[in-house]
Amino acid sequence: MLPRGILNLNKPAGISSRRAVDLVKRLVRPAKVGHAGTLDPLATGVLVVCVGAATRLTEYVQRMPKRYLGTFLLGRRSPTEDVEGDVTELSDAPVPTHAQIAAAAECFVGRIAQRPPSFSAIKVKGRRAYKLARGGQRVQLPARPVNVYRIEVKAYKYPELVLDVECGGGTYIRSLGRDLAESLGTAAVMSALTRTAVGNFRIEQSVDPNVLDCSNLTGWLQPPLAAVEHLPRIRLSAEEVARVRNGQFIELRNRVGGYIRCAERSETFFSDGGDSCTSGRSPYKSGATPPVVLPVENLRLGRQLYCRPESPSTGAAVQLPPQQKQSGNFMESECVEETAALDAAGQLVAILAGDGSGRLRPTRNLPIE
Repeated sequence: MLPRGILNLNKPAGISSRRAVDLVKRLVRPAKVGHAGTLDPLATGVLVVCVGAATRLTEYVQRMPKRYLGTFLLGRRSPTEDVEGDVTELSDAPVPTHAQIAAAAECFVGRIAQRPPSFSAIKVKGRRAYKLARGGQRVQLPARPVNVYRIEVKAYKYPELVLDVECGGGTYIRSLGRDLAESLGTAAVMSALTRTAVGNFRIEQSVDPNVLDCSNLTGWLQPPLAAVEHLPRIRLSAEEVARVRNGQFIELRNRVGGYIRCAERSETFFSDGGDSCTSGRSPYKSGATPPVVLPVENLRLGRQLYCRPESPSTGAAVQLPPQQKQSGNFMESECVEETAALDAAGQLVAILAGDGSGRLRPTRNLPIE
């Protein structure tokens, strides 16, 4: 069987993301390999690489929040917005205080419009923007919405500024530094960047691709399920696995004895073992394993999700999506759009989606290789 799974690489500076992928590819041929988010050669840190059948789950990793540690030099600018371009130092550039920088940074938290750098991998009429810019063409990319969840000033001694940023996919950290500096009446270039996390893939648990070989690869390869940890899970019978692999739906309305596990959410309902429950914030820290499975006979997938507040383990917390309300003995919630389907051994088989009538259909199968 060909290798399959997720690798959490710590990309070193000076190599491209493509080069890091090639280092893995030579060990797993003929299995497919692909990364789930580019890091520039200047950058280091977490590069999530999908191997074999797990390449079908790349987009789920791409949706995960990212965390970066970015270092900037204020009072300078370059066409690439980093130190790899021709850096020009501004004359008489203002020197903002720590408090001014922190206050300005708050204005860039939330859903913001960001203009990507001209030297980026975004395509313009079929060509990469950086190739057009290197060829001397003027490239002005339109602003697009991105999500920034948090910005913290970690260190500041002019001209060097270090920011800790949590954001969604598609956010350019060098452009964030550019816009922050412009709001303070100056300019900035990025001098270093480390991606410290992608979802639950953290730099502390990553591996340098240069040390991977055939003897240790398996030890670093995480199961495909790691790419969809945020999704609810359902365990299938052998018959249901066969149906799903053939592209057929499975019926939940009259099913008895199975369980579906809800992923960790910001809102949590605590059960006393009966029909009553109270609402509160999730007690589980980021990266902790959500403990709850819910009987599928108490579940209906479609436009709404309903499940009893009781957990199979007395006193455990039942994790449900936000925007919830209690309806009789059930908790009513927004639709769970996708579910991770597992076989009897706990291996990921497919991603399923509800069709509004109590049935789940496969939207993505993981082939047997």
